[in-house]
Amino acid sequence: MANNDKNMPERTDRVIDGAMETNHTDTLIAERETTKEETAKDKVVAKVKETKDKAAHEAAGQARGLVSQGLERGSDTVSNVAKLVGDTAPGLDDNLGKEYGDYARKAASYLDETAQSLAAKDADELIEDTRNFVRKSPGIALAGAAIIGFAVARLVQSGLDAETDRL
Repeated sequence: MANNDKNMPERTDRVIDGAMETNHTDTLIAERETTKEETAKDKVVAKVKETKDKAAHEAAGQARGLVSQGLERGSDTVSNVAKLVGDTAPGLDDNLGKEYGDYARKAASYLDETAQSLAAKDADELIEDTRNFVRKSPGIALAGAAIIGFAVARLVQSGLDAETDRL
């Protein structure tokens, strides 16, 4: 069926009630001019965001560096403890019996493996391992954080007390 009515849209053969009721007046949308204050404000906001992002990136890099240093030092410390425990094993054999010396050797071996594992990790791996541990055991993580917080507070307090005593 061809469309013979000039008021009907192309390719239509009938009009649905209400479909042709449109307002044919053109609506002009005036674009609001931006003021100098708004432009300056936008520039300041953009600069603040850029500075924030840059600072966050630098802080993350420094934190990774500190974690890497901590891993290296922690690995060295655990390795030294493993050596000390291993060195005491012969004395334990003589004084307490061979089974105690064997315990010391096993502990030294475990500590040495732990030190090597720490040395092999990078900061991102350690952070991810820590996140996984906290997800799996939030209670233990919270208790550990509380203990570490208490120990740090005691160390700081003893340092402040020593400083006061010197004055």
